[in-house]
Amino acid sequence: SRFETCWPALMKDSHGVIIIFNPELPSHLKEIEMWYSCFVQQQPLLDSQCLLVAHHKPGSAGDTENLSLAYPLNKLKLIHSNLEEDPEDVRMEFIKYFKSIITIINESREREEMSIIS
Repeated sequence: SRFETCWPALMKDSHGVIIIFNPELPSHLKEIEMWYSCFVQQQPLLDSQCLLVAHHKPGSAGDTENLSLAYPLNKLKLIHSNLEEDPEDVRMEFIKYFKSIITIINESREREEMSIIS
């Protein structure tokens, strides 16, 4: 990818990774493995800091809803977004995800503070 030189700057101090892909494109299913490897495993971030979003375009075939991803992607939180049908569901999932990231950040900050004190 021509943007690979920018990746270290993008990854620096990041607390979460959201990977959005089109589940109808087989090439995307291969690519998300690479994104997961580079942006989550090599950082390293916890799997709980990564959110997969299978985005369904308007009028797309709905049979990708029961998408089964291979290991290690099947360990990640996966949500389906279809903004025509249920934008509210997607919004709620994003809020849950952001809350979980904030919790992780706060916990690691508290651990750091405790290690400085002790």
